[in-house]
Amino acid sequence: MLISKAICEELSDREIIRKSLEVTDFFSCLYERYESQLLRYIKRVAFATDEEAADILQEAFIKIWRNLHAIDQSLKLSSWLYRIVHNEAVSFLRKKKSFGKDRRVAWDEQRFADIPDETAPGAAEELENRAQLTYRTLMQLPEPYKEVLVLKFMENMSYEEISDILKIPEGTVATRINRAKKAFQKIAGSR
Repeated sequence: MLISKAICEELSDREIIRKSLEVTDFFSCLYERYESQLLRYIKRVAFATDEEAADILQEAFIKIWRNLHAIDQSLKLSSWLYRIVHNEAVSFLRKKKSFGKDRRVAWDEQRFADIPDETAPGAAEELENRAQLTYRTLMQLPEPYKEVLVLKFMENMSYEEISDILKIPEGTVATRINRAKKAFQKIAGSR
């Protein structure tokens, strides 16, 4: 049974989950709804290539499917999904670091694809330089700082959503964001 995009769009997240537990094909609605934003998040937080991000997302959705019946109803679905994807991305980073593959990172234009193209002469180069500086600076931050900055400023999430994803109190989120911004400015200022 193929589920049309129109049917998926009419359903709420909770309805998709309920229907997915009854008819497996409805799970594709959940994947379609969240795929692009989760891939973007993976690339930003794990500095993964397109292929690596797709692999991480696939592993995450396998875990999401296996745990669909045990979803935490107190969380927003997006927070629950981000939490699972976050854990997979962190596992990927740990594996990558354990093999020493994190020593050099190639610049990937796709990571900063949302930078506007229509700019004044010379401004495009300035934007690219800023994007590269941001990327290199993020790479130097400790993982807890990088996570909160990406979630807050690149994924535009609230403190509550970040708290749900990272499973830390909102006060800790605020503290980490404050410390992360200071660490980011210190690293960026030393360049």
